[in-house]
Amino acid sequence: MKVSSVGAWVRRPAVLGVAAVLLAGAGGWSHQQARDLRDDVSARNAALTDNARTSEVKGEISDAVNTIFSYNYTDMGKTDRAARTLLTGRAVRQYDSLFDEVRKQAPQQRLVLTTTVTDSAVKTLEDDRARLLVFADQRNTRVSDGKTSYAAAMLAVDAVHQGGRWKISNINTFSS
Repeated sequence: MKVSSVGAWVRRPAVLGVAAVLLAGAGGWSHQQARDLRDDVSARNAALTDNARTSEVKGEISDAVNTIFSYNYTDMGKTDRAARTLLTGRAVRQYDSLFDEVRKQAPQQRLVLTTTVTDSAVKTLEDDRARLLVFADQRNTRVSDGKTSYAAAMLAVDAVHQGGRWKISNINTFSS
């Protein structure tokens, strides 16, 4: 009986040592996993954590899209002036390219376009930059003959917070 109790007494420290090494390894692995989660892109994406800021960017960009993608042939300058305050950087050139033909045809055809954002989602929101997917309905009326057509629109926009407001900095209409 003495022999077996001595053997058990010798094995216990060995088993405890192995258990301690395994626990230390698991602890180190868990710590690294937690650090990776904090450093992950999703952890920096405020669209997932900051409801107020996400709501702010959605609201301001939805209003901007409604404004710059709506026009009345009687006052095309109003839309252009709004675009100058709601767009920045590359989006200014993109908008000019998109609306170049519209500026020519709208007065001749007496066109009125009304764009209404129906939904939007903020994909990323980091510091003063955001990327959104915007869905809108468009109603185009030709006053000369009273014909109205309807279309759905989807676009991705990048936005930057400048001068106390969100401005569109890039427009992707998925057309090319």
